Amino acid sequence: MKIKTTRFGTIRVTKDKIIHMPFGMLGFSENKQFIMFRHKENSPFFWYQSVDDPALAFVITSPFMFMPDYKIDDDEVIKAMSWDNIGDDDLELYVVANIPKGKPEEMTANLIGPVLINIKNRQAVQMVISNTDYSHRFPIVV
Repeated sequence: MKIKTTRFGTIRVTKDKIIHMPFGMLGFSENKQFIMFRHKENSPFFWYQSVDDPALAFVITSPFMFMPDYKIDDDEVIKAMSWDNIGDDDLELYVVANIPKGKPEEMTANLIGPVLINIKNRQAVQMVISNTDYSHRFPIVV
């Protein structure tokens, strides 16, 4: 199938690459389908492009790249999403990065709103972590 995007033009993708988000991303609940692709070869950053809105794309990355001891409690989310019979290898965790134009040294990551992806069934949910010392503007130094 073809997906029209504002930033990348038309992208050809197979339906099995679409990630379904029943609740969408925070602030964008009407966008339920996304595709994910690497920014550049060997880059730690990915684009999380909405299939529903050509202009909506997030930069995401693994929090473990810059915070190896990052921990979240995903048990409630797994239960609420009815993700039964999954192991740690079936889940991937990403955080949304904010990279100010022309100022990559000021990039930050949202550690209180991680995106948990079940790669087994191609579903995802953006979590909200409360009662934590994590920040939504954690400085990233790559």
